[in-house]
Amino acid sequence: MNGANTQSRVYDLVGVGFGPSNLALATAVHEHNETAAERIDAVFLESKPQFGWHPGMLLPGSAMQISFAKDLATLRDPRSAFTFFNYLHERGRIVDFVNLQTFFPSRREFSDYLQWAADRVAVEVRYATTAVRVDCGEDRVTVTCEGPQGVSTVVAKNVVLGPGLAAVLPEGIAPGPRVFHNHNLLNELGQVPSHPHGRFAVVGAGQSAGEVLRYLHTSYPEAEVHSIFSKFGFTPSDDSPYANRVFDPDTVDRWFGASESVRERMLSYHRSTNYSAVDIELISDLYQREYEESVAQRRRLYVHNASEIERVVEGSDGVTIDLVDLMDRKQTALHVDAVVYATGFRAFDVTSILEFDGAPGASVRPEVGRDYRLLLPDGYECGAYVNGGVEDSHGLSSSLLSIVAVRAADILGSIRTHARAVVG
Repeated sequence: MNGANTQSRVYDLVGVGFGPSNLALATAVHEHNETAAERIDAVFLESKPQFGWHPGMLLPGSAMQISFAKDLATLRDPRSAFTFFNYLHERGRIVDFVNLQTFFPSRREFSDYLQWAADRVAVEVRYATTAVRVDCGEDRVTVTCEGPQGVSTVVAKNVVLGPGLAAVLPEGIAPGPRVFHNHNLLNELGQVPSHPHGRFAVVGAGQSAGEVLRYLHTSYPEAEVHSIFSKFGFTPSDDSPYANRVFDPDTVDRWFGASESVRERMLSYHRSTNYSAVDIELISDLYQREYEESVAQRRRLYVHNASEIERVVEGSDGVTIDLVDLMDRKQTALHVDAVVYATGFRAFDVTSILEFDGAPGASVRPEVGRDYRLLLPDGYECGAYVNGGVEDSHGLSSSLLSIVAVRAADILGSIRTHARAVVG
């Protein structure tokens, strides 16, 4: 749904961003409004012209790394109409999916599921609308945004900030026609001017890097594909049952209540569940490809391990990469048609758009409560929430899909509780 600006209207909730986290919140609002006497009047602002979940990384053969049950609603309410299973039922594929005998749908199918949910949720969504400033007043939040109709404002009692993650390039690397981040791979590849060298380079050692390597090696059967990373080998991701408990909803309580030093230890222990780690099946597939090529004496896949890039120079006909081997300090110049940086993401800094009666929020740095509500200075009764990106205080799951359903229930519950307290 699309809504026009109505400055005199005061919403109960304005959501900034409409990715999976705030979409999960929207489904919770939708289902609350179906049965509750007091409805939640909500609007969501999304900078993209339409809903989309990493469309540039929907590579053939790439699968989700979390169970389909960790969808928008199941862990909140398995009877919800917004579960992945109900999506399968409505698409007429539930039996066929069961026959796959997997918990992990393809990324393409999960993207379609999210699109399906975005299309059917009964909340107001303003696409192509970017929030540029969030002013927290005593009991109201005013969001200034830019959209198709120019600059406008939205006033609400609560704001939920869920702008998602921002792609990260290494320091000193500027994006260009031949140098880009993997998050928009499919679109960027189609715009590479030419392929005179017949080579690609992929920088990074995580799951995305492995998937990009496989995709390039398969899709360009005559091209060389060079993998570059500073570790000696790909690290297998730890998806064992005990380690996966770090993503359980109940773990958020334990994490939030732990000391800072213990949180740091847990992050260090379990980084391989999510960061710079690759599914063992994908590692084996890449190694098998490299080995078979060495047997056939026709190499196309090259792994430059324990290596770092000293310089990247993008030209009109390609990119020159100066590599150095960290073990023997040997230097190599590599000429490729494009460099793909699979170098991760960082959480959006919500304080960059927060203001308190005109004072920039960056100077305030409010803490985040267990219910994801920012602890604002005294005198501010408005609600400001962060929907994700609080790994330090709430655990590894905060930047993933793992608990979006439960977190949505926590945030909506907090909004309703504070509303009752104000009325009381």
